[in-house]
Amino acid sequence: MLQRRSPFLVAENVLKQKYPEAIVAFVAGSFNRGEETPHSDIDLVVILPKLENGRREGFTYEGWPVEAFVHDPETLHAYLQDAKHKFGTAALLSMVIEGPAIPANNELGLKLKALAQKIYDDGPPKWDQATIDEHRYFITDLLNDLRSPRNRLECSVIVGSLHERLGHFYLRTNGAWHAERKQIPRKISKHDPAFYAEWVECFNKAYEGRAEQLVALVEKILQPFGGLLFDGYCEQGPKGWKVPLPD
Repeated sequence: MLQRRSPFLVAENVLKQKYPEAIVAFVAGSFNRGEETPHSDIDLVVILPKLENGRREGFTYEGWPVEAFVHDPETLHAYLQDAKHKFGTAALLSMVIEGPAIPANNELGLKLKALAQKIYDDGPPKWDQATIDEHRYFITDLLNDLRSPRNRLECSVIVGSLHERLGHFYLRTNGAWHAERKQIPRKISKHDPAFYAEWVECFNKAYEGRAEQLVALVEKILQPFGGLLFDGYCEQGPKGWKVPLPD
């Protein structure tokens, strides 16, 4: 297998050649946790002096896929606040907090790390009852589908959808930041290692076609919030949201 250069050396070269005006950058990725695979990428948060808008771009450099999140200080701040209030996700926050800075001990870099840490420590906004009920409804709908899937493929698709939706519900109703896809088990493991073991066992069995434990897990997670919800649920559409039919 072809050995790739150190992600930090690659990041330094990317900055020199692609973003020479960068003030500071944060180098994030699974390699920071010792969990990289041959196909892991580099997440690079690049801070430029001034931009009209932030952007995300992907490219390959020296054998590494690179995802660059390009900002100036103000666009980064806006994205961090939006992640908190709109989505409740901490991916970009974590990149800034955990990613070593290039150059190290840069004044702006230290300021941005402190800002990201404060937003992270404050936690995501608490869900209101309407949001909780909306997720209960969709989780219940998925659970009903899981009780009698038509075939193994359909079962796997439902389990995958349930993993995303239920993981979101569990983390947010426990005051934790939301995660997506493969990050969900990692977040749950940090939040509650004992529950993480139960989570993994239930989903592994469900992917094998044995969903009984997962059904029980869903019911247990929803129970403190009113349990399964289908009958009587009503979601109102936006008032005045109409488009006249064409003549």
